[in-house]
Amino acid sequence: MAAVDEWEAVVARVAAVTGPGAVRIGRDGGRGAGVVVRDGLVVTSAHNLRGGTVTVSFAGGRSMTGQVRAADVEGDLAVVEADTAGTTPVPWEPSTARLGQVVLAVGPGRARGTGRVTVGRISAVDVAFRGPRGRLIENGFEHTALVGRGSSGGPVVDAGGRLVGINTHRPEDGLYLAIPADQALADRVDALARGEAPSRRRLGLALVPPPVAQRLRAAVGLEPRDGLLIRQVDADGPAGAAGVRAGDLIVRAGGAEVVSVDGLVAAVEAHPDAETMTIGLVRGAEEITVEVRFPPTGAA
Repeated sequence: MAAVDEWEAVVARVAAVTGPGAVRIGRDGGRGAGVVVRDGLVVTSAHNLRGGTVTVSFAGGRSMTGQVRAADVEGDLAVVEADTAGTTPVPWEPSTARLGQVVLAVGPGRARGTGRVTVGRISAVDVAFRGPRGRLIENGFEHTALVGRGSSGGPVVDAGGRLVGINTHRPEDGLYLAIPADQALADRVDALARGEAPSRRRLGLALVPPPVAQRLRAAVGLEPRDGLLIRQVDADGPAGAAGVRAGDLIVRAGGAEVVSVDGLVAAVEAHPDAETMTIGLVRGAEEITVEVRFPPTGAA
């Protein structure tokens, strides 16, 4: 019984220390969760937001409108400025998530009743998963603490109530994925709190998965070729301005062979200070090269 009593004490302590700092994001029951990391600042998942303002609800039922400082949509992270009214921030000392580490997921409380606290372990580290726009988010971790609907953006903590990660979403296998509360996350939060959203290049293309591209080329009598088939082109985007067309097959980017979407993204971001990049295409049976020019901000 001593072990049971000890764990009951741990859950009670975490509920008291971390519970008030876990908030609900969105109106009418909320779209997700958030965590108070400093006085007046709430961190949440970017996919919980719908515009520049959002309703933030605290334990006990107090709700207010928060202002989004900045959001990293593709990295699924945002910082919201809100009147936390003396709510104690969740303790955070940047650290590395450890395989097997005992963690607790803390869900926000409602107007009546307490928040939700569940216990689990970190079941995998260095996990890569897709963000809301399909971009790969790396260095995440997976845990077994059961969480309810609307928990994305909420805190994962250790037995002392210290922040270990930010919940993101639950894949089909039922385990939850989280962004670790390490120094890299602390740096991202600092930048977003200053209003500095990350500037990521975009080509302005919709792509067909490689296996489908192979089948489509075969269906029209073209030789098999590894690459990314372009389904749609944003006419105002950098690739469209360079003359890239729907139906083209991307085979090289910046001199590197391209066989996956992640490879293309890596090639585009490999030289962030460069204003141009060459793209190798197969158009029908012809190989051509175009030069894509990015806006000065690099935020295409």
